[in-house]
Amino acid sequence: MQQSTPERARHPRLAEFSLALGGFGIGTSEFVIMGLMNRVADDLAVSVPQAGYAISSYALGVVVGAPLIASLAARAPRRGLLIALMLMFALGNVASAMAPGFASFVGLRFLAGLPHGAYFGVAALVAAGAVPVDQRARAVSRVMLGLTVAILIGAPLGTWAGNLFGWQIAFAAVGVNALITALCIRLWVPVQPVDALASPLRELSALFKSRVLMTLAVACFGCGGMFAIFSYVMPTLTHQAGMNEALGPLVLVVFGLGTLLGNVVGGRAADKNLMRAIPVILVWCAVIQGLFYFTASNVWTGLVSVALVGTSIALAPALQTRLMDVAEDAQTMAASLNHAAFNGANALGAWLAGLAISAELGWSSTGLVGTALALCGLVLFALGQRLEKRGRSAATA
Repeated sequence: MQQSTPERARHPRLAEFSLALGGFGIGTSEFVIMGLMNRVADDLAVSVPQAGYAISSYALGVVVGAPLIASLAARAPRRGLLIALMLMFALGNVASAMAPGFASFVGLRFLAGLPHGAYFGVAALVAAGAVPVDQRARAVSRVMLGLTVAILIGAPLGTWAGNLFGWQIAFAAVGVNALITALCIRLWVPVQPVDALASPLRELSALFKSRVLMTLAVACFGCGGMFAIFSYVMPTLTHQAGMNEALGPLVLVVFGLGTLLGNVVGGRAADKNLMRAIPVILVWCAVIQGLFYFTASNVWTGLVSVALVGTSIALAPALQTRLMDVAEDAQTMAASLNHAAFNGANALGAWLAGLAISAELGWSSTGLVGTALALCGLVLFALGQRLEKRGRSAATA
């Protein structure tokens, strides 16, 4: 414990950079396939909606891995756990690049997703623990900055390289980034004392807290619309708006700019008034995602709409902070589950969007799916607040 304080004082920026670098690799791995959807489908001899199963598979890996790792590693030193998660992530992505067929590729994307939620959860706790309470959401948003920069820079570069040299190179590069991240964490993230009272059962208790479960449900539905649209944004703009495939990296850059803005604004709004920020962001998501349905037939209006859809990520730091407030002793589990819910939203959104497209409702019908999911998130949030208020009234009585 005595060593952690001076180390944090000497290298705070490098420690923060290390955590964000891991988020950069994770974000690139998660989003680059959306820009390579057509190429993956062609190379592996499947349809574009079928290629979307690889997105859902990765997301399901996050959903499974987050609670599993958070409970089993409850007493693990956080720095060592972060390093192990990055090594595991590197292996999953390198193996994905070497997949011999579509079935194996889908399975390996599931394995690559397993460390995702636990990494972001532990990294968020490390960052939030280093700042005053009223700055936690901004600290979380700085860790998430790696994710947004990945969307802005990593995914477009991966899309460009993947279309030029083959989609496999994008996942191989992510594996190399993960190895570099593991080294940076070892060098600059301080050792933190192990919680002697931590246990798998204590962490699993988060799964039985109604406020935790309701917040996770809001995340799963509220963020699902963003993924419903973005999972199929490339084929939507190429098939419906007639966009040249060479503009694929530009689409990712535009979306990345939106996520960068949304991440910063969402963190600040949550620190100012958390419980007001969440429903306002959900209403915003419903409006801008519905707008995509009407703008996606033109390349330039579609691109503007894609940028607006990217701002939906403002919900992530707000919900992460909310989970810290309601998790009590199960902080690691709750922090990890936020990203499990975020990727549950990825799987749900991609699946529902694929169904809408397969039902011949049009490529831009993903925007209607997004609006419906955001409104579901808003209803769940209102229901959760009503139940919480009723519980407080009963306790007072």
